[in-house]
Amino acid sequence: MSKVMVGLSGGVDSAVAAALLVEQGHEVVGGYMKNWMNEEGIPGDCPWEQDIEDAHAVAKVLGIEFRVIDLIDQYKNKIVEYLVNGYEEGLTPNPDVWCNREMKFGVFLNYAMSQGFEAVGTGHYARRRMLSNGQAAVLRGADPNKDQSYFLSLMTAFQVEHARFPTGEMLKPEVREVARRFNLPVAEKKDSQGICFLGQVKMRDFLSHYLDDRPGDIVDLEGNVKGRHQGLHFYTIGQRKGHGVASPVDGMAYVVVGKRAKENQLVIGWDKEDTEGLYVKDCVVGNVTSINEDIASLKRVEVQPRYRAKAEIARVEKLGETRVRISFEKPQRAVVAGQICAFYDGGRLLGGGVVEETE
Repeated sequence: MSKVMVGLSGGVDSAVAAALLVEQGHEVVGGYMKNWMNEEGIPGDCPWEQDIEDAHAVAKVLGIEFRVIDLIDQYKNKIVEYLVNGYEEGLTPNPDVWCNREMKFGVFLNYAMSQGFEAVGTGHYARRRMLSNGQAAVLRGADPNKDQSYFLSLMTAFQVEHARFPTGEMLKPEVREVARRFNLPVAEKKDSQGICFLGQVKMRDFLSHYLDDRPGDIVDLEGNVKGRHQGLHFYTIGQRKGHGVASPVDGMAYVVVGKRAKENQLVIGWDKEDTEGLYVKDCVVGNVTSINEDIASLKRVEVQPRYRAKAEIARVEKLGETRVRISFEKPQRAVVAGQICAFYDGGRLLGGGVVEETE
């Protein structure tokens, strides 16, 4: 049996993860990662006080030690700056993927191991398996509607080795049933939504706090002015709503297809496959992290360019040790710089990387 620190977030998934690890006979301690208090007063609900109270109540029911670990400074340095700098540079960053790599299985795991723990447990809907070569692998979660393996795609082999995902073997309704069986006080608590650890904070409000609005023209692909935008960082490629330009043609809709930083122009076009800039077949992916095998050495993989996107077959061309060119068999919609591409072999997560450019 292992000594495991579980990241108790105050939600039902992490609570059940802790309960299952206790039931399996592990020595478990609950740790709440205090990452964000919204001291800046950004509009939105950040219920960290209630979450700590709920996490502590879960620990009491399970009879385990509970700690609050202050990681606010590290979160600002590793996640807030990553988000703000990314959007300022015109990228589309993914804070949830980065948060797992840098915080939950980065700073938090390092803390746990410094305290004598062998692993960190979380409520992620993903499965961990040991391969015949002794390496730990990540598989898609048993619940296809809740699978969160995409968000683990930048984890290193070392991080996977020291991670535990007990709830990944279950369907969401089963997780609720286990919570009731253990009489956990969060059994009926609604799932949290929003940016990793920020709570119900809208991305627009978050960015407005850190970045000045820089209004400019919205133009179509021919250069005709169609409206005004509030700042390029508020928009992303493929966005259908919220750009403020009405779509005059029945059955067709305007979507964001590009950003011209030098001219400070937001470009829109029709939401169809032959619209320039909306669909791509090739992209360069950097910062490639491989879990069990060298992704850059593979010829063909399944690539998932967004969380809710389907993984599609693509050819891989090695450009460097951590850089590859991906060529999809089918054009993919709204693949943009800053996004995370997750690589799979069937249901097994191979790793991931960050889109640097599209071709």
